[in-house]
Amino acid sequence: MNENNASVADAPAIVARGISKRFKSRLGRSDKSQLAIWFWELDRVTLTLIGILMGLGLIAVAAASPASAARLSTASVTLDPLYFFYRQLRWLAVGVPMMIVISMLPKTQARRLAIAAALFFGLLLMLVPILGETKNGAQRWIGYGLTIQPSEFLKPAFAVATAWILSLKARDPDLPVLAVTFAITCAIGFFLMMQPNLGATIIFFGIWFVLALLAGLSFQIIAVSIVAGIGGLTTAYLFYPVATQRINAWLFGGDQFDQVSFAHNTLTSSGFIGAGPGLGTAKFRLPEAHTDYIFSVIGEEFGLLACAAIAIFYLVFMGRVLLRLQEEKDLFLTLAVSGLAAQIVGQAMINIAVNLQLFPSKGMTLPFISYGGSSMLALCFAAGLLLALSRRNPYLDRSSFDRSWQQ
Repeated sequence: MNENNASVADAPAIVARGISKRFKSRLGRSDKSQLAIWFWELDRVTLTLIGILMGLGLIAVAAASPASAARLSTASVTLDPLYFFYRQLRWLAVGVPMMIVISMLPKTQARRLAIAAALFFGLLLMLVPILGETKNGAQRWIGYGLTIQPSEFLKPAFAVATAWILSLKARDPDLPVLAVTFAITCAIGFFLMMQPNLGATIIFFGIWFVLALLAGLSFQIIAVSIVAGIGGLTTAYLFYPVATQRINAWLFGGDQFDQVSFAHNTLTSSGFIGAGPGLGTAKFRLPEAHTDYIFSVIGEEFGLLACAAIAIFYLVFMGRVLLRLQEEKDLFLTLAVSGLAAQIVGQAMINIAVNLQLFPSKGMTLPFISYGGSSMLALCFAAGLLLALSRRNPYLDRSSFDRSWQQ
């Protein structure tokens, strides 16, 4: 009797040991399968941070969806209050597996994929003025039935391709890599301004500037770049009517119907703790509650403390990526991963600044949180590349053998 009772009592421990043994045999350090290698080389902290942002995005889109659905409903068609939430689930169902698959690619293949994507979406960007679809006064989308925004996918591909070109200088210092990448960036900016899309243009030049700095940009070129940037913004203000209107509204204050004023008022309407999930009312006056101004919806329903936490979360994400690169010796990998992180966090900071009235309106989504088809898939593409290029053997890089071989 005692032996039977002992065997029953030991059953959970036996089952636990069996599960542990199976886990070690499949994903243990002795497992040499591709899945196990990916699991141990992957930066699981960064993947977790991305997953948390996506989860927060679902909550935020669910909060903003009723306002946008009511605004876009017509007399003949009434959208479900959670219409955009359900669609966001579909985009994530496509984007997350794509991100995981890309993150499993070897670094060489990930680089080749990014360069091929840069060429493909660069070509689509040039075709937008001819074949593009116009929405809300801008011609940024291309395709029939399923439309995509080429510039969204071009951002991460551009970051990796530019990093690759700049890294070639380590092999041959005489290569004019800065001039070549700057010319490519200017060409992209030209086609973006034809749409027009000033916000994306700023992001592309920002990515180039960050990568050029990391690649050893001289002080003289830095000064020239800053002056050129100021000159470009001044030109946009003088000759680009949309930029003129938005910068004037930012500098001198818009009227009572200005969308940035709506966003700021929505953001600050419920104080530090918010009105509560689903209880916001100011969001129904926002023109793009589920996309550009979702940060303001978060402020109204979940409070300014939640907004501050999200802003800090993006900075933690950036800090984690930089920490991951601390011991990286490959110039290309350092530039590429930094460029991808700068794209994501830079876009987030601009979106947050717009909602806080610290920056003119740019029509830019909040990464992983705002609703979007092209933007969400493009961000999953960027995250997949970042995870693939930041993978590393946690032991080999620290071994004395590796250090001597690198020298």
